[in-house]
Amino acid sequence: MRSTGCRLHNGFRCCLRYDMVDMADPSKSVPERTFQFQKHLPPLPLPCLHQSLQKYLEAVKPFASEEELRTTVQIVQEFEDGVGKDLNLKLQQRAKQRRNWLEEWWLDTAYLEVRAPSQLYVNFGGPAPYLEHCWPPAEGIELQRASLCTWLSLQYWDMIRTEKLPPQKAGKTPLDMDQFRMLFNTCKVPGITKDSIHNYFKTESEGACPVHLVVLCRGRIFMFDAVYDGKILTPPELFRQLSSVKEQCESRARGDGVSALTSEERTRWAKAREHLVNLDPRNKDHLEAIQSSLFVISLDETKPYSTPYNYTNMTLEAMVGDPSIRWGDKSYNSIVYSDGTFGSNCDHAPYDAMVLVSLCWYMDQQLRATGGEWKGPDTVRPLPSPEELVFTLDSKALSDISHAKKQYQETTQDLQVVCYAFTAFGKSAIKQKKLHPDTFIQLAMQLTYYRLHNKPGSCYETAMTRKFFHGRTETMRPSTSEARDWCKAMLDPHCDMNTQRKLMLSAFDKHNQLMAEAQEGKGFDRHLMGLYLVAKEEGLPVPDLFKDPLYSRSGGGGNFVLSSSLVGYTTVLGAVAPMVHQGYGVFYRIRDDRLVFSVSAWKSCRETDAAVFFNLLSSSLHQMLHLSTRAQL
Repeated sequence: MRSTGCRLHNGFRCCLRYDMVDMADPSKSVPERTFQFQKHLPPLPLPCLHQSLQKYLEAVKPFASEEELRTTVQIVQEFEDGVGKDLNLKLQQRAKQRRNWLEEWWLDTAYLEVRAPSQLYVNFGGPAPYLEHCWPPAEGIELQRASLCTWLSLQYWDMIRTEKLPPQKAGKTPLDMDQFRMLFNTCKVPGITKDSIHNYFKTESEGACPVHLVVLCRGRIFMFDAVYDGKILTPPELFRQLSSVKEQCESRARGDGVSALTSEERTRWAKAREHLVNLDPRNKDHLEAIQSSLFVISLDETKPYSTPYNYTNMTLEAMVGDPSIRWGDKSYNSIVYSDGTFGSNCDHAPYDAMVLVSLCWYMDQQLRATGGEWKGPDTVRPLPSPEELVFTLDSKALSDISHAKKQYQETTQDLQVVCYAFTAFGKSAIKQKKLHPDTFIQLAMQLTYYRLHNKPGSCYETAMTRKFFHGRTETMRPSTSEARDWCKAMLDPHCDMNTQRKLMLSAFDKHNQLMAEAQEGKGFDRHLMGLYLVAKEEGLPVPDLFKDPLYSRSGGGGNFVLSSSLVGYTTVLGAVAPMVHQGYGVFYRIRDDRLVFSVSAWKSCRETDAAVFFNLLSSSLHQMLHLSTRAQL
């Protein structure tokens, strides 16, 4: 198994495909408290070794010749009869001692030990949907809008803190809510070989919690308390504080942009941070203030004009915008563009994107309900002015900042992102054909990749495992033998439509079966990862299973060429970088009348193009709906 690095976690992102996840309006009074089910959640199961290995063999078939498959079958059999059996016994012991045998390993391997720059390779970002209704792009009013958005975020923080946010459920099954503790007051801190997560959040019953916000503007850093005299600041009060920050920044030279250091390679950032701390004790205090803050507000001078049909500019800016006004290690950067639109950029380590989706969906619903206007009083209390955090810097620190900006600019220029709405049809038309909308899109992606590259594309789709204690995700592999056979039939001019439809329905059934199993903790990728890590911890040689070419060709070790995730059935969307150089990152949201996609690729790879992929994906979607209609006649 190759070093996982950014390839591993980058595809193992986000979100949610529990078809009945309850995301009810949290502003309504409910008897259940946010974390009340945590003690009763079942432990994460450990699958049967034989079943996991059989599922693995099924998963590699689409990528193997007959001879290669015979070799892999032998390797797997020798693994199961030999070292795999011993490794699995040790894994079973671990599972007996922990409610979640994977949690610590996953956090370390997928995130904290990764040395690649987080801001591009780890973080997820995306556009806010408010321009679709009450807030079209408009200059000169971004701070008024930002004040209301900030206030809504603070309401959400308060609901989690007072445990009034309803616990989410899949049907009647409670889901783990632990990740919601990580949305606010959380920051990743770099280490020489391994990072750490610092979480300062506390519920009301647990004690005091930091209440200050950090604002980044023109390379400068400010902070102010979001709670005054026991009450959350109102939008007019937040507007005053944000206006004060902006006025100070516009009347002075640009700041040094210390936050750009968070975009650096992790070990370099750890050393640069250590140097800052040694320079002046106040630097450490400033870092602590940023780390413990509720979240970061980024006042961005960019005007990424976008529409409900083309979110490309907003999405790209969220992913690769000015590093001097993002704190890349914060769990939540709220980005305010100067044309009155919004985005976000978040570290992926402490939580999966469904947490941010829940916050953003709540905010979008509230803004729709009020028409994007503040209905309360305009009174502003006598608040203390925002405080600027000025770091003591020397020539080395300035050189570190300069280097960070340079490497960030060079690497981000290679990322291509398109974000378009497909408006020909949406969930309603797909469900009329009695087909699962998410599976429909996944198979369309398989067909698109096959058309572009004349071979199956190893694909990762996120399966959520939150019905288990501290569950996060499992890998679901859409690149099945059934999907491959269907793609071949679709490209065969001699294959009749009824045969194509029969094969398509078979691919649907297989996909839905594998997704259901993965959500029940019966996938195989995390199991194989656990076996690999046991061998590593025991100082044993890497088993042949993980060195087999088919392992990586089928996506193992974080080598999926399609890294995908359904962000949900809301208005919220995000984006990620591709998992591998020759791959694509695809996030999508599903609405009744449209499907919205963000597609990423690396410009330096001549084999891939995000815009071409989206255009051909649109054609595949049309062809599938036509097939599901005409073949029935």
